[in-house]
Amino acid sequence: MKNKIILVTLISLASTLFAIGQSKEATLVKLVETPGQFDTKELKLKAGSYQFEITNKGVDHEVAFFLQQEKDKGKQDFATALPNSGLSKTIKDGETSKTGVVALAKGTYVYSCPLNPTPHYKIIVE
Repeated sequence: MKNKIILVTLISLASTLFAIGQSKEATLVKLVETPGQFDTKELKLKAGSYQFEITNKGVDHEVAFFLQQEKDKGKQDFATALPNSGLSKTIKDGETSKTGVVALAKGTYVYSCPLNPTPHYKIIVE
């Protein structure tokens, strides 16, 4: 019985340490989408974990957010989107939504809205 308690305690401790090691604080990047464009035209970031918060300001229909590597910008299908980079829902005028946490390595990325539609805006990650 004593061995089982020790084993359960060790498993619990290992799970907690694993969870702590996996949780990374993400930097929040706020972007405002207006008719036909985003207010921010280019971002320069450091490699790391990010979450994007998008606000629809004045677009009279639902909008979305699309983040991909620059080399894929002509494809704009959801297969080329970065993991966790989609909004939790499309957003109407006045609403805000966030992406999941996105890991960005050194390189060049683009973001846009396929529903607005907007140009592709550059993110340079150093």
